[in-house]
Amino acid sequence: MALITAFAIITAFAITTILSIWISPINAQSPPPPFLPPSSSPAPSPAPHVVNLTNLLSLTGPFSTFLGLLLRTDVIQTFQNQANNSKQGITIFVPTDSAFAELEKPALSNLTKDQLRSLLLYHAFAKFYSLSDFKNLSSQNPVSTFAGGQYTLNLTDTSGLIRVGSDWSNPQIRSSVFSTYPVAVYEINSVLLPKSIVTTPPALTPAPAPAHHLSPASDSAPASQKGRGEEAPKSSETGNSNSSPHKIVLSGLICFLTAAWGAVVLMV
Repeated sequence: MALITAFAIITAFAITTILSIWISPINAQSPPPPFLPPSSSPAPSPAPHVVNLTNLLSLTGPFSTFLGLLLRTDVIQTFQNQANNSKQGITIFVPTDSAFAELEKPALSNLTKDQLRSLLLYHAFAKFYSLSDFKNLSSQNPVSTFAGGQYTLNLTDTSGLIRVGSDWSNPQIRSSVFSTYPVAVYEINSVLLPKSIVTTPPALTPAPAPAHHLSPASDSAPASQKGRGEEAPKSSETGNSNSSPHKIVLSGLICFLTAAWGAVVLMV
């Protein structure tokens, strides 16, 4: 009996060993794929952001006059091509509507189409400049504009106060409207006017006279005015106090006459 049990155990062990050897190749995993080193070629650089200048100027400030002139002369397309199709980018100085309103109409209305186009191109550099670039750029004065070599500007940067000097105006950069490569747009408070286009000093529209407002008398008013203002109520009060005794006497006289007349009537 013990011999049979030992034989059964040995047989079971042998069968188990044979099955494990036969099944193991089936369950064997395939070798991992070979390691590939990363590509050494650089990733392509992202394309520059495209800015629609017409939308930008129409939505960001009171620039309708300048934008209207750009559209009328097709200079807006020249600026847009420079922004989209060049590596240099563009910098534009945009006068506000009030800056144009300060000029009398003959200053610009007498210009030819070519002169007007050159005047608008005079408000731009054919390169992107951030505000921090103007400090170094001012050392290169005069700086040529988009209008050509003869149309130049002089820049000054005094403790962050940046001015853009033309022959007839020296406006200040009031704010940075947009400054992300390849487009920089800066607001200025005067129109840039070169002598080669505007040969005489431009006439400025006189500022309207301030409206006169009547204000109540204050402690700072002259003594004579304050006296007159304070005397009126006093004179009115004095008049009322003087008239009160007369009213009392008159009322008493009327009462006396009424009583006397009543007595006469009773006697009759």
